[in-house]
Amino acid sequence: MDGTRRVLVAADKFKGSLTAVQVAERVTAGLRRIVPGLQVAALPVADGGDGTVDAAVAAGFERREVRVAGPLGDEVTAAFALRDGTAVVEMAEASGLGRLPAGVFAPLTSSTYGSGELLRAALDAGARTIVFGVGGSATTDGGAGMLAALGARFLDEDGEPVPPGGGGLAELARADLSGLDPRLSSVELVLASDVDNPLTGPKGAPAVYGPQKGASPADVAALDAALAHFAKVLEAEAGPRAAEHAAAPGAGAAGGIGYGALLLGARFRPGIEVMLDVLGFGPALERADVVVTGEGSLDEQTLHGKAPAGVAAAARAAGRTVVAVCGRLALSEEALRAAGIERAYPLTSVEPDVARCIAEAGPILERVAERIARDLLR
Repeated sequence: MDGTRRVLVAADKFKGSLTAVQVAERVTAGLRRIVPGLQVAALPVADGGDGTVDAAVAAGFERREVRVAGPLGDEVTAAFALRDGTAVVEMAEASGLGRLPAGVFAPLTSSTYGSGELLRAALDAGARTIVFGVGGSATTDGGAGMLAALGARFLDEDGEPVPPGGGGLAELARADLSGLDPRLSSVELVLASDVDNPLTGPKGAPAVYGPQKGASPADVAALDAALAHFAKVLEAEAGPRAAEHAAAPGAGAAGGIGYGALLLGARFRPGIEVMLDVLGFGPALERADVVVTGEGSLDEQTLHGKAPAGVAAAARAAGRTVVAVCGRLALSEEALRAAGIERAYPLTSVEPDVARCIAEAGPILERVAERIARDLLR
């Protein structure tokens, strides 16, 4: 092997088994077991969903912790990342499914208030650009909680604040955005998401993502009506742009928090594109010959804006060889090649027992990486 061959490990997490940082560590260990002294650079990646702050910290951002409201109103410790005036804020840190007690769902009452508090903390820290990664939410409140934390008021017929959560928006009579934090107008806010759903309707946030947050068919219908009402009331306050934002790609992201972000003037960009820019993927790619990407499951969803697809597209455009690691592989060789991935190496290729793959993902991934080294690097 040419001793100057250099590898870049730019993989996402294996959800429920390994963080993106751990994936990089295990792949590096396996590669070097076969090729001692191999030049390996690690750049853990994320697409805006859970794990985004960790990826930014691994890339050299400073981790900042703050106490904020969780999705049910209880206080939690959440983190954002900061470097040179750019903050990476992950809504799942405050309002994600992982913040709910085990086995508990609250589709009608969970709130994004804590996500607004995280954005405010980023402003307090002096951020001039905020990358707002959304995904993995426990909430379907259209971003109302987030907006309230930033100074908006949502009142019922009696002039009282409506209850938290998407269900409470059915009682909304008046919205007042005049108290929004004035610093928002001078900050570049980027909505980073891997979904382009509108706020409501058959492809909207409640219909598509409500069930995975515990919403019954009746809950989905109630949430869809409440969010449509929310947008209608906001149209009276903010004008036609409120209706335009509701129909815009990304409005339905993370239970509609995308809609709230668009109201704040956010610019919607595919999450992986934003994160590759922020993490410095371009310069890292220039120094690499082979790229290893991946995530827990390589499937049809991967092809629609997930991290491995974004990494592979950029690496292929630069003429690099790309392979992928994964826990589960559900894509054909043709689909992989079309995405720019030369070959995929699932954990099941060395351990057919899926339960063991999940329980022992780290050591098995090292064995997978050994295979990559034998195939490509010797």
